[in-house]
Amino acid sequence: PIMGSKTPDPKIKVDSTPIQKTPLAKADFSATLLGEPLRSLATYQILNPAEEISRVWTKLFAPDAVRQNSVRRRAKMQERDFGAGGAPVRYPEPDVLVLDPSFAKYKIPHSPIKRLCTGMLWAEGPAWHRAANYLIWSDIPNSVRHRLIFDDGHVSTCHTNSHFSNGNTFDYEGRLLSCEHGSRSVIRIEHNGSVSTLANRYDGKLLNAPNDIVVHPDGGIWFTDPGYGSLGQYEGQKAEFELKEAVYRIDPATGSVELVLDDMFKPNGLCFSPDYSKLYVVETGSSHYPDAPKNIRVYEVKEGVSLTNGREFCSMALNSNGKLLEGIADGIRADADGNIWAGSGWVGADYDGVHIFSPDGNRIGQILLPEICANICFGGPRRNILYMTASQSLYMVHVETTGAHIA
Repeated sequence: PIMGSKTPDPKIKVDSTPIQKTPLAKADFSATLLGEPLRSLATYQILNPAEEISRVWTKLFAPDAVRQNSVRRRAKMQERDFGAGGAPVRYPEPDVLVLDPSFAKYKIPHSPIKRLCTGMLWAEGPAWHRAANYLIWSDIPNSVRHRLIFDDGHVSTCHTNSHFSNGNTFDYEGRLLSCEHGSRSVIRIEHNGSVSTLANRYDGKLLNAPNDIVVHPDGGIWFTDPGYGSLGQYEGQKAEFELKEAVYRIDPATGSVELVLDDMFKPNGLCFSPDYSKLYVVETGSSHYPDAPKNIRVYEVKEGVSLTNGREFCSMALNSNGKLLEGIADGIRADADGNIWAGSGWVGADYDGVHIFSPDGNRIGQILLPEICANICFGGPRRNILYMTASQSLYMVHVETTGAHIA
């Protein structure tokens, strides 16, 4: 029909012959999906739907096949331009990879990965403020915090001279909590704008350089202290360590700083499980210790204040086309179903981005980015946008899940 008219265009011939459904053999079905153009599944009768879905899944979407398809796709097209002036990506979004059928429900085929802004030196620490609908994150070397206003997409610098802040989060009163490399402390920005130092010492000794931070419903504040900000001048102030790298808890009643674990080389990103019964902690010690594993560990949270039964949750090693890729994770978040989403990198194409692990530690999905992804968080009014701070840029993609926690 012509636009705006209910009368059929006489130039267009419509074939009104009824469609005859015919049984489709297994080989024909696979050929249709894997080779020949797919006309309409409505014209076929699949003889054994469950068996066919499983078989085609294995051929199309098994991890190796997904990566091989990604490599072939990248070889056939120019490097994707994620910028605002770049050409739109053809759906389904090609850089959100379903490695296991359980991840398929989280991918939205017509939700593109978007680069929202660029120009930072090392973007880190994204955190979402629910009440005010904004995202905050750090640019560590530039010693500033930036803010993205959700309603109009406006990006601005909201805190200059942030003392090389790294990880950020919000407490249950909406106050910003931040790990500062430069001051070697954990601080809180009060509602009136004043700054309170919550922790800068343990056992009388200066902290190394607090890195990432989460809050517990009981008001406790948990943070990691791997010391990266004291290793040089680029992301903090070069200084000697006074303490072993560790994870600490700030007691909400007394304000005391308590050691909760020191059995890792360099504990980095951390997050709780949705029910707060587990704490996940990223090991990044391989940056400076040859014997350090490249993994994420998990601990049982005992009575909300201590940890027990530490063990490996997952390895970050990835087999890709017969090659072992050994990158590391950094910042992590849990979704409402208990999956762990990990900003990852230091390998290159087909690895850098976000790796998603099921609650039992199996890698089920990937989001490929053209930059190393340092950290992530769920945001947006419905908490279904994954924000990714990746090297010099901030990215986003909608997903069919929500973040498990407040920031």
